[in-house]
Amino acid sequence: MDDALIEIAFRPRPTAQRPLLGLTVLVVEDSLYASEAMRLMCLRSGARIRRADAITSAERHLAIYRPSVAIVDLGLPDGSGLDLIARMHATTPRVPILLGTSGAEREAARKDCIAAGANGFLPKPIASLAEFQAMILGLMPADLRPCMPRLMVEGGVEPDPLALREDLTHAIALLALAEPPTAYLKRFLLGLARSAQDRALEGHAQDIGTRLAQDDCRALSAFLSQRVQGLPMAIQPQSRGITRKPSSIN
Repeated sequence: MDDALIEIAFRPRPTAQRPLLGLTVLVVEDSLYASEAMRLMCLRSGARIRRADAITSAERHLAIYRPSVAIVDLGLPDGSGLDLIARMHATTPRVPILLGTSGAEREAARKDCIAAGANGFLPKPIASLAEFQAMILGLMPADLRPCMPRLMVEGGVEPDPLALREDLTHAIALLALAEPPTAYLKRFLLGLARSAQDRALEGHAQDIGTRLAQDDCRALSAFLSQRVQGLPMAIQPQSRGITRKPSSIN
């Protein structure tokens, strides 16, 4: 048993209601809405969560501590999550459980994650708390996996709509740039649409080509603005980008 697994063995023991108690999960995710869903799932499962919104901030986290589980989104603002997964897989000691997540086509994304070195793949939306717990528990060594009955909670979680508003506002700001990052925008909005189960938004995201003309930017921005108007106002808007400091959420 390597040092990482020994460390897991001495953490607080899980319970039927909190089967992931004692684990620390690093979520590398640029969407506040998707991160909020993950935070709620970790909270209800007993795990501690830390979040990074880009590769740069994730690497700052990893330079300080090693999580029990890392969940990496494939489309990040400063590079591919697959590259981060590959580097984390090659690092010794390795994060014990390494997962990829994406709103892209499930089978292709899963194969890419496994090829990069991940232990598994979580497709968006991650709607079921039971499936989230089962994925992580199933990848733990048998001698560390909780052996007591696990309380099966049906359904998923409901992220704060303020987080969705922040994500949509972020996309509108990117569309206002002289040269919008179209490839990133498409991945970001597609993942957001599937996390929020918004078919209309998913359709607009799918229509984004390799380059957005000004008229296209205005039309998409108008659509996103309509979505924002139907959501609660944020009290304290959060800054976005790779300069955000690593944060810890209990």
